[in-house]
Amino acid sequence: MQILIAPDSFGDTLSAVAAAEAIARGWSATRPTDVVRKAPQSDGGPGFVDVLASRFGSIRTAEVPGPLGASVSATWLFDDRGPDPSAYIECAQACGLHQLGGRPTPRTALEADTTGVGLLVAEALAAGARRIVVGLGGSATNDGGRGLIDALGGPGEAAERLDGIELVVASDVENPLLGDLGAVAVFGPQKGADPTTVARLEERMTRWSRVLAGMAGRDVSDDPGAGAAGGLGAALLALGGTRVSGATVVSEATGRDTDVASSQLVITGEGRFDTQTLRGKVVAALTASAAAAGVPTLVFAGQVALPPEEIAAAGIAAAYAIVDVAGSVEVAMTDAANQLSRLAEQVAADWAGDGESAGVRGA
Repeated sequence: MQILIAPDSFGDTLSAVAAAEAIARGWSATRPTDVVRKAPQSDGGPGFVDVLASRFGSIRTAEVPGPLGASVSATWLFDDRGPDPSAYIECAQACGLHQLGGRPTPRTALEADTTGVGLLVAEALAAGARRIVVGLGGSATNDGGRGLIDALGGPGEAAERLDGIELVVASDVENPLLGDLGAVAVFGPQKGADPTTVARLEERMTRWSRVLAGMAGRDVSDDPGAGAAGGLGAALLALGGTRVSGATVVSEATGRDTDVASSQLVITGEGRFDTQTLRGKVVAALTASAAAAGVPTLVFAGQVALPPEEIAAAGIAAAYAIVDVAGSVEVAMTDAANQLSRLAEQVAADWAGDGESAGVRGA
């Protein structure tokens, strides 16, 4: 059988690349004659660069300020295969929550900024990129992209430097910049903001939105995706960026639909398989592509929180939970790669290719 293994990351536990390797290892241990291809996926968040780098381009590294100013080593991807070189930047490399050095707090929620992302954009421009794709997700910031704008020389100079550059905002987040569904109200608490801090940040973001409107010649705060990465989406939109689903960017850049169509089984996965998964996340997009090609899909996840009828209605043959093999959430997280391989071994042993298997099924 031709097997396509195309998972998203498993939260902070496994990158998409590591998850694909673990699944492939387990599946091949049981079914060594199957032809296994690994095609890790991303929606633009953490792991975006690694996923693309597994297929093409060259990795570049730059020392830039992290979310609180301390220097971090950030990687980005340069692709010079065509007449218009492209750069792929992952904002979490420069301003990710994981770079705070500890738990987020009201102070970090106020102080974290996107300066490092702006300097990565400057690196891409200096390398000759004519198309710059910025993957959003996993940020510690709530600065509306002000750090990025300042790092590029301020509103006027930033717009001038990006004039004529195709700027792509890769994000599956559709939230606006302001209000109850905006960057601060929805994502601020996840980044350490208490109610008082949320109010302060919303006031600051409202003032900054006027600057962005002046840059763009229109109000971008209500645009879908403006609230992504603490409002970094709004800054990129104000600079002339176009929002595209991060999953779509990865799909088109890696030829995912072609890979799916030439397979007999697709295996995907993520950390938690629940109702949010079915609302435009990587797993849902991949399943739709597989269904259109008439290829069955299996989902492996840390935990499965959907009943079998919803799984079937989504066009998925079956979903399996690592925790059922590991015996506990703790083991599933601390020994994730090995437990995911074990799960793949068990499912592979039972898979008959008819859309049914008797392995460990999450519910």
